[in-house]
Amino acid sequence: MTQLPSAGAEFRAGAAYAWAALGGAPEPLARLSPVVRDDTLAARLPVRALARACVGVCTLAAAELAALRTGGAVPHARVDDGAVAAAFTSERHLLVDRRAPVTFAPLSRFWRTADGWVRTHANYPHHRERLLAALGIPESAATVDAVAARLAALPGIEAEEAVYAAGGLAVALRTPREWAAHPQAAAVAGLPLVARERLGGGAPRALPPLVDGPLLPASGVRVLDLTRVIAGPVATRTLALLGADVLRVDPPHCPELPDQHADTGFGKRSTTLDLGGRAGLRTLDELLAGADVVVTGYRPGALDRFGLSPEALAERRPGLVVAQLSAWGARGPWAHRRGFDSLVQVATGIAALEGSPERPGALPAQALDHGTGYLLAAAVLRALTEQGTDGAGGTRVARLALARTAGWLTGTVDGDGAWGGARGAGSAAHDPADSCDVTTSYDPADRLAHTDSPLGRLRHALPPVTFTGGPVNWARPPGPWGADAPVWR
Repeated sequence: MTQLPSAGAEFRAGAAYAWAALGGAPEPLARLSPVVRDDTLAARLPVRALARACVGVCTLAAAELAALRTGGAVPHARVDDGAVAAAFTSERHLLVDRRAPVTFAPLSRFWRTADGWVRTHANYPHHRERLLAALGIPESAATVDAVAARLAALPGIEAEEAVYAAGGLAVALRTPREWAAHPQAAAVAGLPLVARERLGGGAPRALPPLVDGPLLPASGVRVLDLTRVIAGPVATRTLALLGADVLRVDPPHCPELPDQHADTGFGKRSTTLDLGGRAGLRTLDELLAGADVVVTGYRPGALDRFGLSPEALAERRPGLVVAQLSAWGARGPWAHRRGFDSLVQVATGIAALEGSPERPGALPAQALDHGTGYLLAAAVLRALTEQGTDGAGGTRVARLALARTAGWLTGTVDGDGAWGGARGAGSAAHDPADSCDVTTSYDPADRLAHTDSPLGRLRHALPPVTFTGGPVNWARPPGPWGADAPVWR
């Protein structure tokens, strides 16, 4: 190993910034150390640093909660770039009975437009149908060439607006300067990385001490998981690793993509509820009565009619922890738009920065999804710790957005100072105390495991959240989507 000062400064600056955004005191940061591997998640933007910081503060939040529940010192927490890189690309490492998953459908890609580029997302059948409807292409003629020809005749913004108006997903390529001039960028810039608040009253909810065995800081915590795709499910997958009873709830008419469910379903149970009927709402009430945490990943306001706004939850179940995730943030003209990692990259200038004049690029991982997912889990863990230490009751609420994480990555919101002035490899002089161990040795196979499951034999990435005495793998593999009863254990 070699010593790289800039990597140490970059790590400490990024971790300190994220930890402060989570409301953490600076002292526990001394318990967190990195293993830097400079051949992982290579990109023009500091993707490796962001990924390391997000997983690092999540790991530290888990260790902090473990210390609270044991009455001991905060265990040493370690974040290894190799583990982080494998986890941030977990959907690519997944094998189901030796079959590789399909991560993007044929109509989810970049397309040339009359004046630039647009990116679409059509992995889900209903999004594909709406894309084709917006473009006036019947299913019988739905080929890549047909979509390409139609989009090539449209300006990018016109295509974006037409597809969104039809309920589909398409975003025109913007440069960082063009995004900065957009009103949604201004709305996002006004948001903290992790928006935190406390609603209402009620006695604080204390967790019992942990007994002998692996340190599972979320043991006994019941998490109602109302998330989809990657970021939210990564957060709840992490809480399941740490001992939480996580019950994912989906609408029965909108199944998750099978491989996506397999990748993010470790440690969790999966059920379906039709909230459009009285029986489904009654079951939801019963689940909420026993829940400690509610995590949502739908557009802001989309679940409010079911009594799932933070304000309604604070009244129905005082003392809950509520964590909300969105693509574009809770305010601004795009707040209620659907969005995915790949589309946020295109809108915020990341695709332009990572590409070339000839073609847009992409990050080496869906880092906005994964990074925000670990921050979301960290926010839940920190809220549980605060409930047990500050003596104040009320419902703790945390809100995160992929576009806000993108602003941190690009420096358009937080500035280069968020990374200690070290972007990429870095060349500035730093205090020797900021040095850390660096190695170029990285083999993804070292961070993969094989597990038998009801879905078949799985090859999967191991969790990157590791601390002394903590778990090294999930207690249970994923099962079939929607196969579990809507009850707590």
